[in-house]
Amino acid sequence: MIQNYSRDYDVKCDLDTCKTYPVITDSERGEMLCGGCGLVLVQNIADSSRESQGYTSEEFMSQARTGPALSLTMHDKGLSTVIGNNVDSTGRALSGKTKLVFGRLRVWDKRSKSRTTSALSRAFTMLNGMKTKLGIPDNVVEEAAYIYRKAANAKLTRGRTMASLVAAALYAACRETNTPRTLDDIAEAGNIERRILSRDLRTLIQKFDLKLDQYNTASFIVKISNNLNLKEKTKRDALSILKRSEEEEITSGKHPVAVAAASLYLACIINGEKISQKKFANVAGVSDVTIRTRATLIKKTLGLTNLADSI
Repeated sequence: MIQNYSRDYDVKCDLDTCKTYPVITDSERGEMLCGGCGLVLVQNIADSSRESQGYTSEEFMSQARTGPALSLTMHDKGLSTVIGNNVDSTGRALSGKTKLVFGRLRVWDKRSKSRTTSALSRAFTMLNGMKTKLGIPDNVVEEAAYIYRKAANAKLTRGRTMASLVAAALYAACRETNTPRTLDDIAEAGNIERRILSRDLRTLIQKFDLKLDQYNTASFIVKISNNLNLKEKTKRDALSILKRSEEEEITSGKHPVAVAAASLYLACIINGEKISQKKFANVAGVSDVTIRTRATLIKKTLGLTNLADSI
């Protein structure tokens, strides 16, 4: 089946006899073919060749050949048919008869869209809503849209809710780009259960063989300190405590958010910032008992004896 969702065009033929043959790219036709059987694997490849340089507005208008950049977060990648308002190119209103014609065209344009297109439109609307709630960068959302398109093409949407699959794709994209967002953050933004999100995430990992590295704990220190409006010196001291803890190998197997919160809590005590463990727990999304346990372990291992009475 011809595919046109790929971002990096990492495709190959499914036939066993074609695994040793390379994939041939035809730039003129915008297609990628199997070198063994000639099957069209990808069509409508975007032309990424260099634009002609224009130094005046006339040269730009005459030489420009592309529109806005393609985006996987749109159901049609930004190449949709748009029937505008009831005005002509000069801004004057259309006649009554012409308005009826264009109104009818809009109706048929909407009805002619396939069910797959409508489903992608709803999914990416949901994805953009989660992006706004969590403050996620555009490149992460593009990666999430790429993963969801692969899941939809593999028919993983059967038996699963759209919200859970979109949330799982977004969390996988956050892990791949080291954007610090926890499962609880994604589940709350998508209004789904954490258990269902974990199940669909495991499905994506097994189906597409995703390699999700562990989060960098330092990124959670930055996130938590920004949410609590802590001083810059406190943040630097927390990063120093975390680095020493990693050198002592006491962070292995521990929840990165809990270790980050405990390091920040100790740094707050050192710098005289009075913030309770309960507030740290609410912002970090872990229990205050966990923060107290990790802080005690770090204090004991690093020899921070002057903090004994404060923990």
